[in-house]
Amino acid sequence: MPSTIDEVGKVYAQSLFDLAKSAGGEQALRDGADELEAVVEASRGDRTFREFLHSPIIDPEKRAASIERMFGGKLSDLVVRFLLVVNRKGRLADLEGILAAYEALLEAEFGFVEVTVYTLDGKPLDGDSLTVATAEVERATGRRPVFHYLADPGMIGGIKLRIGDQLIDGSIATRLSRLRTRLIDTGSAAVRENIDKFLN
Repeated sequence: MPSTIDEVGKVYAQSLFDLAKSAGGEQALRDGADELEAVVEASRGDRTFREFLHSPIIDPEKRAASIERMFGGKLSDLVVRFLLVVNRKGRLADLEGILAAYEALLEAEFGFVEVTVYTLDGKPLDGDSLTVATAEVERATGRRPVFHYLADPGMIGGIKLRIGDQLIDGSIATRLSRLRTRLIDTGSAAVRENIDKFLN
Protein backbone atom coordinates (compact mmCIF):
# COMPACT_ATOMS: atom_id res chain seq x y z
CA MET A 1 0.00 0.00 0.00
CA PRO A 2 1.27 3.46 -0.73
CA SER A 3 2.82 5.30 2.19
CA THR A 4 1.27 8.61 1.07
CA ILE A 5 -2.40 9.33 0.45
CA ASP A 6 -3.32 11.77 -2.29
CA GLU A 7 -6.41 13.98 -2.50
CA VAL A 8 -8.12 11.73 -5.05
CA GLY A 9 -7.80 8.77 -2.70
CA LYS A 10 -9.21 10.81 0.18
CA VAL A 11 -12.26 11.97 -1.76
CA TYR A 12 -13.29 8.53 -3.00
CA ALA A 13 -12.44 6.82 0.29
CA GLN A 14 -14.56 9.32 2.23
CA SER A 15 -17.48 8.65 -0.09
CA LEU A 16 -17.29 4.87 0.41
CA PHE A 17 -16.71 5.32 4.14
CA ASP A 18 -19.82 7.46 4.57
CA LEU A 19 -21.98 5.08 2.54
CA ALA A 20 -20.74 2.01 4.42
CA LYS A 21 -21.20 3.70 7.80
CA SER A 22 -24.79 4.60 6.92
CA ALA A 23 -25.45 1.11 5.60
CA GLY A 24 -24.27 -0.90 8.59
CA GLY A 25 -21.92 0.85 10.98
CA GLU A 26 -18.60 -0.66 12.03
CA GLN A 27 -19.20 -4.11 10.51
CA ALA A 28 -20.09 -2.65 7.11
CA LEU A 29 -17.02 -0.42 7.29
CA ARG A 30 -14.79 -3.41 8.02
CA ASP A 31 -16.43 -5.46 5.27
CA GLY A 32 -15.81 -2.61 2.85
CA ALA A 33 -12.11 -2.63 3.76
CA ASP A 34 -11.90 -6.41 3.30
CA GLU A 35 -13.55 -6.32 -0.10
CA LEU A 36 -11.58 -3.37 -1.41
CA GLU A 37 -8.38 -5.03 -0.16
CA ALA A 38 -9.29 -8.22 -2.05
CA VAL A 39 -9.67 -6.29 -5.32
CA VAL A 40 -6.38 -4.43 -4.79
CA GLU A 41 -4.53 -7.64 -3.93
CA ALA A 42 -5.94 -9.33 -7.04
CA SER A 43 -4.59 -6.47 -9.16
CA ARG A 44 -1.19 -6.73 -7.48
CA GLY A 45 -0.96 -10.44 -8.10
CA ASP A 46 -2.40 -10.66 -11.62
CA ARG A 47 -0.87 -8.50 -14.32
CA THR A 48 -3.75 -9.12 -16.74
CA PHE A 49 -6.32 -8.03 -14.18
CA ARG A 50 -4.23 -4.99 -13.29
CA GLU A 51 -4.08 -3.96 -16.96
CA PHE A 52 -7.84 -4.52 -17.23
CA LEU A 53 -8.40 -2.05 -14.38
CA HIS A 54 -5.82 0.52 -15.49
CA SER A 55 -5.93 0.51 -19.29
CA PRO A 56 -7.36 3.72 -20.79
CA ILE A 57 -8.14 1.94 -24.08
CA ILE A 58 -10.79 -0.37 -22.57
CA ASP A 59 -14.29 0.99 -23.07
CA PRO A 60 -15.67 1.96 -19.60
CA GLU A 61 -19.09 0.46 -20.37
CA LYS A 62 -17.59 -2.90 -21.35
CA ARG A 63 -15.36 -2.81 -18.27
CA ALA A 64 -18.40 -2.03 -16.11
CA ALA A 65 -20.21 -5.09 -17.49
CA SER A 66 -17.14 -7.22 -16.73
CA ILE A 67 -16.93 -5.83 -13.18
CA GLU A 68 -20.56 -6.75 -12.58
CA ARG A 69 -19.97 -10.29 -13.92
CA MET A 70 -16.78 -10.80 -11.89
CA PHE A 71 -17.88 -9.34 -8.58
CA GLY A 72 -21.68 -9.53 -8.53
CA GLY A 73 -22.67 -11.89 -5.73
CA LYS A 74 -19.06 -12.09 -4.48
CA LEU A 75 -18.72 -8.56 -3.15
CA SER A 76 -21.40 -6.48 -1.45
CA ASP A 77 -23.66 -4.41 -3.68
CA LEU A 78 -22.20 -1.31 -2.04
CA VAL A 79 -18.62 -2.09 -3.09
CA VAL A 80 -19.65 -3.23 -6.58
CA ARG A 81 -21.54 0.03 -7.10
CA PHE A 82 -18.54 1.92 -5.78
CA LEU A 83 -16.23 0.18 -8.27
CA LEU A 84 -18.64 1.04 -11.08
CA VAL A 85 -18.59 4.73 -10.09
CA VAL A 86 -14.78 4.75 -9.86
CA ASN A 87 -14.66 3.07 -13.28
CA ARG A 88 -17.03 5.64 -14.77
CA LYS A 89 -14.80 8.42 -13.42
CA GLY A 90 -11.69 6.77 -14.89
CA ARG A 91 -10.06 6.31 -11.46
CA LEU A 92 -9.64 2.53 -11.12
CA ALA A 93 -5.86 3.02 -11.33
CA ASP A 94 -6.16 4.90 -8.02
CA LEU A 95 -7.63 1.96 -6.07
CA GLU A 96 -4.49 1.41 -3.96
CA GLY A 97 -4.51 5.03 -2.85
CA ILE A 98 -8.25 4.86 -2.17
CA LEU A 99 -7.74 1.76 -0.03
CA ALA A 100 -4.94 3.44 1.94
CA ALA A 101 -7.14 6.49 2.58
CA TYR A 102 -10.10 4.31 3.56
CA GLU A 103 -8.02 2.36 6.07
CA ALA A 104 -6.71 5.63 7.51
CA LEU A 105 -10.32 6.71 8.07
CA LEU A 106 -11.08 3.42 9.82
CA GLU A 107 -8.07 3.79 12.09
CA ALA A 108 -9.06 7.32 13.03
CA GLU A 109 -12.68 6.32 13.65
CA PHE A 110 -12.14 3.23 15.78
CA GLY A 111 -8.54 3.34 16.97
CA PHE A 112 -7.46 0.14 15.29
CA VAL A 113 -4.97 -0.74 12.59
CA GLU A 114 -5.62 -2.78 9.46
CA VAL A 115 -3.23 -5.73 9.11
CA THR A 116 -3.06 -8.03 6.09
CA VAL A 117 -2.00 -11.56 7.05
CA TYR A 118 -0.51 -13.79 4.34
CA THR A 119 -0.51 -17.53 4.95
CA LEU A 120 -0.14 -20.50 2.64
CA ASP A 121 -3.89 -21.21 2.55
CA GLY A 122 -5.35 -17.85 3.60
CA LYS A 123 -7.10 -19.33 6.63
CA PRO A 124 -7.56 -17.11 9.73
CA LEU A 125 -5.11 -17.39 12.61
CA ASP A 126 -6.37 -18.98 15.79
CA GLY A 127 -5.15 -20.04 19.23
CA ASP A 128 -1.60 -19.10 20.15
CA SER A 129 -0.82 -17.78 16.65
CA LEU A 130 -3.62 -15.23 16.87
CA THR A 131 -2.68 -14.25 20.43
CA VAL A 132 0.98 -13.71 19.53
CA ALA A 133 0.22 -11.79 16.31
CA THR A 134 -2.29 -9.55 18.13
CA ALA A 135 0.16 -8.81 20.95
CA GLU A 136 2.99 -8.02 18.53
CA VAL A 137 0.89 -5.62 16.46
CA GLU A 138 -0.47 -3.87 19.56
CA ARG A 139 3.07 -3.53 20.95
CA ALA A 140 4.38 -2.12 17.67
CA THR A 141 1.50 0.24 16.86
CA GLY A 142 -0.38 0.86 20.09
CA ARG A 143 -3.59 0.02 18.23
CA ARG A 144 -6.02 -2.88 18.17
CA PRO A 145 -5.42 -4.93 14.99
CA VAL A 146 -8.07 -5.95 12.51
CA PHE A 147 -6.74 -8.86 10.48
CA HIS A 148 -7.48 -9.51 6.80
CA TYR A 149 -6.38 -12.89 5.48
CA LEU A 150 -4.95 -13.66 2.05
CA ALA A 151 -3.41 -16.81 0.61
CA ASP A 152 0.15 -16.80 -0.72
CA PRO A 153 0.75 -20.15 -2.45
CA GLY A 154 4.45 -19.28 -2.84
CA MET A 155 5.00 -19.60 0.90
CA ILE A 156 6.30 -22.81 2.47
CA GLY A 157 4.73 -21.99 5.83
CA GLY A 158 4.64 -19.37 8.56
CA ILE A 159 3.03 -15.97 8.13
CA LYS A 160 3.71 -12.51 6.72
CA LEU A 161 2.08 -9.36 8.10
CA ARG A 162 1.61 -6.13 6.18
CA ILE A 163 0.84 -2.98 8.17
CA GLY A 164 0.50 -0.05 5.78
CA ASP A 165 3.61 -0.17 3.61
CA GLN A 166 5.63 -2.19 6.16
CA LEU A 167 6.04 -5.94 5.59
CA ILE A 168 6.93 -8.17 8.55
CA ASP A 169 8.07 -11.46 7.05
CA GLY A 170 8.01 -14.49 9.32
CA SER A 171 7.61 -17.06 6.54
CA ILE A 172 9.61 -20.28 6.61
CA ALA A 173 11.03 -19.55 3.16
CA THR A 174 12.48 -16.25 4.37
CA ARG A 175 13.91 -17.84 7.52
CA LEU A 176 15.53 -20.60 5.45
CA SER A 177 17.01 -18.00 3.10
CA ARG A 178 18.45 -16.07 6.05
CA LEU A 179 19.83 -19.28 7.56
CA ARG A 180 21.44 -20.20 4.25
CA THR A 181 23.05 -16.75 4.02
CA ARG A 182 24.39 -17.03 7.58
CA LEU A 183 25.78 -20.49 6.89
CA ILE A 184 27.51 -19.30 3.73
CA ASP A 185 28.92 -16.25 5.52
CA THR A 186 30.05 -18.35 8.48
CA GLY A 187 31.57 -20.95 6.18
CA SER A 188 33.42 -18.32 4.18
CA ALA A 189 34.78 -16.77 7.38
CA ALA A 190 35.97 -20.19 8.59
CA VAL A 191 37.72 -20.88 5.28
CA ARG A 192 39.43 -17.49 5.38
CA GLU A 193 40.52 -18.09 8.97
CA ASN A 194 42.03 -21.48 8.08
CA ILE A 195 43.89 -20.00 5.10
CA ASP A 196 45.29 -17.25 7.32
CA LYS A 197 46.49 -19.84 9.84
CA PHE A 198 48.10 -21.89 7.08
CA LEU A 199 49.89 -18.86 5.61
CA ASN A 200 51.13 -17.78 9.03
